[in-house]
Amino acid sequence: MTYDEFQRKNLGSLDKESIDQESNKDSLDWAKEAYERLKQQQEQKKIKQLQELEKSELDSKSITNQINQNQNSNEAKPNLSQESLETNLENQLPKPEPIEVVKEQAVLGDFDNTFTWSAEVLAAQGKNSIDISIEEIDWLGRLRQGLEQTRKDFVTDLLDKFGDDPLTPEVVDDLETLLLRADAGVQATDKILDALRNKLNEEVLGAEEGLRFLKDKLCEILDSPNKSDQVKLLAPKKNKLNIWLLVGVNGVGKTTTLGKLASLASRSGYSSLIAAADTFRAAAVEQLRVWAKRSSVQLIANETSNADPAAVVFDAIGAAKSKNIDLLLVDTAGRLQTKNNLMEELKKIKKIINKLSPDAEVESLLVLDASQGQNGLRQAMAFSQAAELTGVVITKLDGSSRGGVALAVASEAKLPIRFVGAGEGIRDLRPFNSFEFVEALLAKN
Repeated sequence: MTYDEFQRKNLGSLDKESIDQESNKDSLDWAKEAYERLKQQQEQKKIKQLQELEKSELDSKSITNQINQNQNSNEAKPNLSQESLETNLENQLPKPEPIEVVKEQAVLGDFDNTFTWSAEVLAAQGKNSIDISIEEIDWLGRLRQGLEQTRKDFVTDLLDKFGDDPLTPEVVDDLETLLLRADAGVQATDKILDALRNKLNEEVLGAEEGLRFLKDKLCEILDSPNKSDQVKLLAPKKNKLNIWLLVGVNGVGKTTTLGKLASLASRSGYSSLIAAADTFRAAAVEQLRVWAKRSSVQLIANETSNADPAAVVFDAIGAAKSKNIDLLLVDTAGRLQTKNNLMEELKKIKKIINKLSPDAEVESLLVLDASQGQNGLRQAMAFSQAAELTGVVITKLDGSSRGGVALAVASEAKLPIRFVGAGEGIRDLRPFNSFEFVEALLAKN
């Protein structure tokens, strides 16, 4: 069964009777049952892979034996040349089918606090234990670990301020400093504080109720840009060409993000193609070539000096159409909003797309480095006008204490966050989910 990591669901039928039995289960029992199911699935997958490997080895031995037999029989035929013998052997021998080796798979860890926390987060979203996947558990563990630095600087102090007593106006005032320190931005901070103060005027809030109210407000801010476009999770649409342009300044992880998106698409059952339209940076094409190979995705590139990026996109769209590709990922040159020539190049690429594939689903995604904090926000504001952005990808959350910049992007740039990266591995990029992000941000150690 393929798990679509874009849409967060298994592509297959589930046992409805088993799902109906999920209600009223204790959360720990729910987690244990989910763990046992996932463990069994992983064991079955290992057995299947071993069987395929054994079959491959048997086929190889059979081919070797046949070669030896043919060589022995051909010793009695001196009139045949060595070249003709080899040609005959190649034509006679069956071609073994290549076995796909899946690298860097999600692996089920121990039944520990990370697993039970991940299971609780999924259960809180209405997931059934029969419906969750190893990929989801694996990602939540990575996200929680990736936000550890922000959590250390933000949550530890926050929980100390909240304590066990009801919230007071003084605690709310202290919260302002913590939010600004995490680069949540002025607008998001003001919205949260105003909501908390109004709530305190209406009723007494205990520590747990206050924390839950804070989480709800954070989710509300993060989801606010999605209300206008009605798209909560961004995924390629089937039976039509989807073109995603990745833009941003140099050094934010743009090319790496594109490679991870290609892998995400392949794992989720979408056909994809990469266009290397960053012709200004010498190493960009080679870097994409490595990612394309890791993701088993074809790369369209022009390695000649000063190649036209729009021409690369032109060729890529033609190739994507001829092969009925679901998703075309376009890497663009690292550009600052002040470099008019590069911005004009981006507009030229968009004109090519509109001319060759006017019915395509086009997304312009700005890649932001979380460690840049408010500088990243200023990039988003500038790019939003010049590049007609439709969303943001936030990277390098694992190396920053400024994870709160996601709030600033949503509230001030008013752009939906589409994906988040929380590590250097190929699986460390997933569609953004505000509930999971906030739970990971405010998780108790």
